[in-house]
Amino acid sequence: MLLIPAIDLKDGRCVRLRQGDMDDATVFSDEPAVMARNWVDQGARRLHLVDLNGAVAGKPRNEAAIRAIVEEVGDEIPVQLGGGIRDLDTIERYLDDGLSYVIIGTAAVKNPGLLQDACSAFPGHIIVGLDAKDGKVATDGWSKLTRHDVLDLARKYEDYGVEALIYTDIGRDGMLSGVNIEATVRLARELRIPVIASGGVTSIEDIDRLCAAEDDGVEGAILGRALYEGRLDFSAAQARADELTGAAS
Repeated sequence: MLLIPAIDLKDGRCVRLRQGDMDDATVFSDEPAVMARNWVDQGARRLHLVDLNGAVAGKPRNEAAIRAIVEEVGDEIPVQLGGGIRDLDTIERYLDDGLSYVIIGTAAVKNPGLLQDACSAFPGHIIVGLDAKDGKVATDGWSKLTRHDVLDLARKYEDYGVEALIYTDIGRDGMLSGVNIEATVRLARELRIPVIASGGVTSIEDIDRLCAAEDDGVEGAILGRALYEGRLDFSAAQARADELTGAAS
């Protein structure tokens, strides 16, 4: 089970939001690259970056911070990024900069042709992010709830050839309320591609529940506020996950 620390970027700084609210941000570091080094030193085997300004603007907004992170740790572990990625040129530029995976979210819903083209042009490097509440997909930095069913879209994206799917329960993200394991497992069981859980991971008990779902297709989990507020120790959490699921993922 792969546990992935999140570094959410707003105005060049590492922050956490509550339920995607850009006006409810807590700043945890003015130096995201230093934070990235911290997680790698604690044993992280992948990092998850989000360009929050980019997600709202629809275009990259934190490229300097992203490059600094990749320069710091990109040779050691894979780094994945989402937020504001709306065209193939942006994807190519990020991959050329050293990112391992690019996450397409809103654009996948609004422009599925882009996702299809991206999977063809950059096989093995495209992850799709599905943010949902009550089974329906949200877009535009969670500001708009659509009528699209999560499972229907996930199956379509799987056919396109995405590498994995990140599933975020936006009702729980940043709220320290526990991961929505039932919805995550329900989705993973219906897909052949790995599912990465996101939103609400708070405790070692959540890690235990996620690890129990690994055979259902839940490959990893993104950890955010619980790490930054000291409620969950990353090294201990990853050690627990490795103990429960065998060899390091």
